[in-house]
Order: sequence, then C-alpha cells, then structure tokens
Amino acid sequence: MYTNNKLAKSIRLALMFGGASIALTGTAAAQDQSGDDAAEEAQERITVTGSRIKRTDYESASPVQITSSEEIKNSGFTRIEDLMNSLPQVEAAQTSYIANGASGVATLDLRGVGTNRTLVLMNGRRLQSGGIYSQAPDVNQVPAALVERVEILTGGGSATYGADAVAGVVNFVMKDDFEGLEINVGASGYQHSNGNDYMQGLMDARGFGYPTGGSGIDGKSYNIDVTMGSTFADGKGHATAYATWRQINELRQESRDYSSCALNGAGTACGGSSTAPLPNTYFAPIVDGEYDLSQEVYWALDPSGAFRDKLGSDVYNYAPINHFMRPDTRYTMGAFVNYDVNDSFRPYMEVSYMHDRTVAQIAESGIFFQYFEFDLDNTIFSDAQRAQLQDAFGNVDTVGAYIGKRNVEGGPRQNALEHSAYRMVFGAEGYLNSNWSYDVSFQYGSTSSSTAYINDFYVDYIGQALGANGYDACGDGCIPYNVFTPGGVTAAAADGLGGVAIMNGITSQRILNGFVTGEFDASLPSSDLPMAAVVGFESREVDFERIADTIYQEGALAGQGGPTDSIMGGYNVKELFGELSVPIAEGRDGIDSMTLDLGVRFSDYSTSGNETTYKAALDYNVTADWKVRASYNRAVRAPNVAELFAPSSLGLWSGEDPCAGDTPEYTAAQCANTGVTADQYGQVGESTASQYNGIFGGNVNLQPEVADTYTVGVVGNPMDNLNFTVDYWSIDIEDVIGTLGAENTLRLCAETGDAVYCDNVTRGAGGSLWRGEDGYVVATNINVGTEKYRGVDMNVNYTVEDVLGGTITARMNGSYYLEKYTDAAGVDCAGTISTNCFPQPDWRHSLAVTYTPDDIWTAQVKWRYFGGVDYDGTTDQLLLGRGIASQSYIDLVSTFEVNENTSLLVGINNVLDKEPPLVGGTLASNANTIAGFYDTLGRYIHASVTFRF
Repeated sequence: MYTNNKLAKSIRLALMFGGASIALTGTAAAQDQSGDDAAEEAQERITVTGSRIKRTDYESASPVQITSSEEIKNSGFTRIEDLMNSLPQVEAAQTSYIANGASGVATLDLRGVGTNRTLVLMNGRRLQSGGIYSQAPDVNQVPAALVERVEILTGGGSATYGADAVAGVVNFVMKDDFEGLEINVGASGYQHSNGNDYMQGLMDARGFGYPTGGSGIDGKSYNIDVTMGSTFADGKGHATAYATWRQINELRQESRDYSSCALNGAGTACGGSSTAPLPNTYFAPIVDGEYDLSQEVYWALDPSGAFRDKLGSDVYNYAPINHFMRPDTRYTMGAFVNYDVNDSFRPYMEVSYMHDRTVAQIAESGIFFQYFEFDLDNTIFSDAQRAQLQDAFGNVDTVGAYIGKRNVEGGPRQNALEHSAYRMVFGAEGYLNSNWSYDVSFQYGSTSSSTAYINDFYVDYIGQALGANGYDACGDGCIPYNVFTPGGVTAAAADGLGGVAIMNGITSQRILNGFVTGEFDASLPSSDLPMAAVVGFESREVDFERIADTIYQEGALAGQGGPTDSIMGGYNVKELFGELSVPIAEGRDGIDSMTLDLGVRFSDYSTSGNETTYKAALDYNVTADWKVRASYNRAVRAPNVAELFAPSSLGLWSGEDPCAGDTPEYTAAQCANTGVTADQYGQVGESTASQYNGIFGGNVNLQPEVADTYTVGVVGNPMDNLNFTVDYWSIDIEDVIGTLGAENTLRLCAETGDAVYCDNVTRGAGGSLWRGEDGYVVATNINVGTEKYRGVDMNVNYTVEDVLGGTITARMNGSYYLEKYTDAAGVDCAGTISTNCFPQPDWRHSLAVTYTPDDIWTAQVKWRYFGGVDYDGTTDQLLLGRGIASQSYIDLVSTFEVNENTSLLVGINNVLDKEPPLVGGTLASNANTIAGFYDTLGRYIHASVTFRF
C-alpha cells in the first residue's frame, strides 16, 4: 500500500484548525500521533467529513469547521444550541429564550438558510425531527458533555448524505471510546445591573414599574453528567454509557428593565395591549340586523363605571409576566457499544433516550376583541351605561361590541411542552479484503411530544357568561362575567371561563443504509496513488402524526390566534449513491498532490418522484504547506410532512399593516388595492401587539427545492506556528418552499394592485386585519422563487511557545456575509435588519487566546464580535437609528487540575454585562431583543467540577 509521510502532518494540521476533519477508523483522532506512530496509523482506513470513502490517504476538498470538546466545556453552556448559536456560521432559531410561539425544541439554522435546510447528524447519521411544532431535528437530544467535537460541513452535502443538506451539515461526533468513570457537576446563572435610562424613562412616562440595581444571580441552571466506559471480552469489545440531568429555572421579563415593557413598533415608547384590565370596546348599533360601522365609537371603561373615549393610557403592560427564559428539565441517557468478532465482522450499537419538559408562559388570556351582540336590557350594563349607549345610538334594542379585556384576575397562560426522543442504531462493519470494507446499519428514531395549553379563555363560555349572542342571562352553574363593572370580575368568574387544549404527536424515522468502500488496484498514469470509491444504498421512511383535540382544532381558545389542526402524513425515499476519488498527480513541480472527487445520488421520493444530486471537488496541494480547494454540489430538499399536509387554518403574523393608523404609509389609492375604502382610509386601527390574522397551511403540490453550492478556498501553513483557511462559499436555491409572507403579500398588493397578491387579502369590519377573525392575509406554502447566499469563512491559528514559562495559542473563527437575498423579502439581507431580515452582520467572529503555563491550570479570554447592521424599513426606528451598532462581548474562563482525579472550571461570559441591542415590537423575537442571538440576559457566570476515576 502507498504510504504518504505528509498524511500524518495533514491530519494533525486539519484537526488543529478545522481545515478538514479526519477520523481514524476505530481509533481516536490522530492529532496525538507523531513520528513512526503516525506513519503506522496512516495505514488505517480513514474517512473525511463530507465523504463516505475510506482509504489510506485523503484530505478534504470541502471546508469543515471543527469545535472541540474543550471549546464546548470552556463555553460553560449546557444547552447545545447556545454553543452552536455562538458560532459565526449559525443564526439563532428555536431557543429557550422564545416564549410566545415556543415549540419546546432547540433547532439549528446554518448560515440563516433555514432549519429545514440544515442537516443534523450524530456520528454521521441523521437525527429525527423534533416534535409536533417542528420538522427540524431537536438538538436537545445531544448531551453537551458527551460531544467529542462538532463538525460543520459547508457547501452542501446532499450527494453524500441525502436531502436537507442545502446549507450544509452539522455532525455531532460523540465520545464512544471513553475509558473509566467521569462525573461532572455544574451550575450557572445570569447577573445584570439594571440601569437603562432610555427604557426607564419610557416606563416612567407610562407609569410602569421596573427593576433597578443588581439582579443578583438569576436564571440559574444545574447539571450532572455521568460518563463511563470500558473494554470487555479481552479487549475485543468496548462500551460507553452516559446519563445526564439538567434543570433550568425560569426568568421573566420583569427581571430586566429593558424588557419590563413591550416597545411599540418604532421603539419610541412603551406599548401595551388595548385588551386592558378595564375593557376597551368598539360599540355600534345593530341596524336592520347589521353592525352599523358608520356610528361606531371606541370607548374605555372608566374606574367610575362610566364609558368614555379611549385614551392612550388605557392599555395593559403585558410584558413583565412573559417568560424571558423558559424553565426546562431534561434527562438523557444512552450507550455506544462495539465488538470486534474479527476483521470482517465488527457489530456496533448506539442507543439514546431524551426526555425534556418546558413551560412557555405568556401574559394572561382575555377577550381579544371578539364580537358580541347585546340586548340593551342586558343586566351586564348599568342604568348609566345604558343611557350612554342610547344617547350615542338613539332608541335601539341591540348593540354590537368588540371587547378588549385582559384576564388579570385569572393569571398567565402556560403551554406545557414535553418531548421524549428515542434513537437506536444497529449495524456492522468490516473488511471484505485488504482494500475493501463495508458498513451496513439500521436506524430507528422516534420523538413523541405533547402540549397542554392551560388558562386560556374558552370562547364558547364567554358569550354565556356575558349573556350575549343569544344566550340567556347566566344561569345555574354559570358565574356572570361582569366585564363592564369595575372590580366586578372575580377570580372564580375568570376560572369559570378557562379551557385546556391538548395535542399529542409522534414522528418516526427508519433508515436502512449500506455501502462498500475501498481502493482499486488502478491509478492514473500521472499518479502513484490508487483510485478509491464508495457505492451504497439507503432507504428512508419518515412519518409524522399530530393529533389536536377539538378545542385546538376549533380554535376555541381566545388567545390562540386561530385553529391548530391535526396533521398526518409521511413519505419514503429509496436512494443509490456513489463516490469516486481520483488522484491526478503528486510529487511534481508545482503539484505536491492533486485529487478529484466525484459523487452522485439517485433518489426516488414517494411524494415528488425522481431527483438526482451530484458533486465535484478538487483538492490541490501546491506544496506540503499550501493547498487550494474547490467544490460544487447540487443539493435537493424535498418538502417535509408539514409543508405538504398541514391543513389551512387561521393564525397570527407579526409585523405592521401599512394602511393602518392616522397617517398610513401608503396612499389612499394603494390602500384601496388592499381593500381599504375611501371612508376607512386613515381610520383603520393598528394592532397594538403588532399581530395580524393570516391563513397558513401546506400544499401537496409542492416540488423539491434545488440548490447549487460552490466553495473555493486556500489552506496555508506559512510558518510552523501559524496556519489559516480562507473559503468563499455560495448557495443558490431555486423553487424555494415557503410563503411570500403575509406582510410582503400585503405590500405587493398595495404597490402593484395585482390580483395574484390582492386576492389573498381580505379586510374585516372597518378595514381591520386583526379585530375578530373576518380580516386576514392568506400565506400558504408555495414554491416561491429563488434565494442566494454568499460569504467568506476564515480560520486562523497562531501559537507562541516559551512565553512566561508557558504557551499562548490564539484561534480566530470568522465569517463575512456578501449576499443574503430572497425573492420573498426582495432585499439583500446581509448586514441588514428589517421585518424580513434577521440581523446577520456582514462580519462576525470569535477570537480565543489561551495561556497554558503548565499542566495544572489554563486561562482563556475570548472576544466575540458582531458587526453592525443597517435598518431597512419604513417605520421610524429611533432605537435603531441607522441600524444596530457593532457588539463586542468578552468571556473569561480558567481551568484548574486540583489533583489527578479532580478538575475545576470557572468562567464568566459577557464580563462587562453588555445589554443586547433593543429593537421595536415588529422586529423583536422576544422581550425587545433578537433573543438567543446577541447575549440576551447580561453577564453569564458558570462553574463545574469534574471527578475522574
């Protein structure tokens, strides 16, 4: 067999700074090998991330970013999504900082291309999707303490791993060869000094309360991780087992001054909900059986009991009671086992289990401007109120009312979310002969999940308790809801209107995979290296089922925004794949080595038919220290079950109606395109919560997305103590699965008048898109157009030895976004924030400098930098000014080896207690912030003790 002495060096170099990720079959990573040992180890079959080929010498033509177990531990994070979101290549998706709209899972969004386009693997095999609200894998399944390293492959990987790898692949490589017993006990929490003069001034102006001074340690979390492993059967077998527990305490928005009120869309004032403790109500007489909009009045209930015109102060500050960070309890356990019967048969097994429970709390339910009709002699009105209505409308018998009343008497709404995930892999690998090996496996993954939504108002009960809509006055067993009497609503009356909605779901994934790989006894005339290949098959079946109870399906709870329907569906795909690695030349002038890699995958989907993906990559080592690499991948993502089969139903979208308010953004003619009449222009009410009605759902006629991804890069080792990588990447997606977006549809209708857009806009009474359920924008799934993403990744490592008796190492990981364009947004979102653009900076990096004086202790300082982003929008965002300024965070961590069995780690992230940048209500994901992306809660303090036996 061919031996390349440079290989051992390339393996160590690649693992050191992420130029490539190379794992040795059946061994630990090779960076600890040297000299003759490395040359001997190089004879083992090795695999490269992004390829299934195993051969004796190989370097990657695709850029791979590696995060080591040491970096994971130094971060102090026990939630794997927190670690991943701190990387420049990842945007925040579902995190523990989401309350309203929480799915209970944690998902990854590589490059901001989408969670459904980010393929997540564990030990090179797919994770199943997360639960009833998510079609993306839940990384809660991944225990941070058991991760050996995280490998992020950019540039697409569909030809190697199948669909969904449009943005790339995140592969969690687990510690499956652990020896001994290790127990890690940790605790962490947040601390912040409340002193935001701007926010405190806004709250003073509204009379809202807020915290001042130091918060103490809050948002505490605790974890215990146990890992054990050993060989057995005279060294032929090895087993690693683990069990973890993690508890995170809740943190409400009232704990920080910058989140103690909800900013309005412009960020210029504390907003609030018009569903106030004392109701705000639109009244109009019923004339000839119709609500007479021309006589409508908007009244508030005065504490004296009289109706009066609504004032700006007649709002409810709903922010304090909302969760800023959800409470969460998680258990995981699992094992990795392998047994070497002989060189030809090596069975292996992976099993894992995760149970997670979290509760998402948001402000109280209430009557969210639902419509009711009252006989004027209804006892809910006082004599004085009845006289006011008659003075306003004349001698009428019936009035219509859109009531906004917050259920402060009944407490907050809570969504209890639970997930249980099981994953099993059974397989065998071995050598067929000296050059060829095989790997066959069966994988089953399943996630069962449930939600119990409690303390929301059951709409059908409200009419009865009010004696409205044809109901007789409250009778036996009914407690009157005296909504128009100050102090007249009791806790018992509020409890009597409560309802509970239950939904259960299960997702399952079955994968049968097999391949053979090896080297041919053939090579090109220009090369001494043999060609290598892999040929395999895969059969994958995915099923998803979500069963909603009647209350969910009818949208019978007042605060749900609309129905939540059951979904049932699934698909299967059968695939053949192959790869070919062709060494072109080596050991020539100007060519240290050059290799061409090719790959293809044929897929047959039960839902959309045949698709083909393929790749080509060139790895060109100019010298032993300089390399040029380039790759092209054709990637495909088939629509998932929810995108295909979700029924159309009413829901809410966040944003703004550009035809609402006293001074609409658009002209009367433009707003007429959206259904606003001349009389309504300038009179359409804005939603104070920045939420409007939409119709959302799936589409069985969706076609797969198709993407072309390109990478071109340079790997350099100009000095023994300096190495770097620079890689350009490009992702072009066609037939994008998504929606135009409700607000974008509304704007396109206004600007063009095209029926393609305007037929999807229906305005309700008074031109509203949020009062009641008659007004809405249709935004169901379609193949919407194209998306383009481009950028440059950079990694630099520098080491200086013999400094003050120790070694200093510096590592920089950065990413520069050149373009982030989508047809739906119609704007380049790179370096931009708007209602259509997540605020991904043009440039983002982390720079860690570590000082290691001896084997007893180390110290590290890390600088995390977010470049500024520009604001692109029509609302006057005073908070943003011209955008979000650049943000810098400093982290400190130190480790101490107390003795050979005990080590201690202590650290502080965001040492300077920098607040997150604040944004208005139309841009915030939670609590006036881009929650989970920028440091959200202030200073993060963590410590852990590890015992090894």
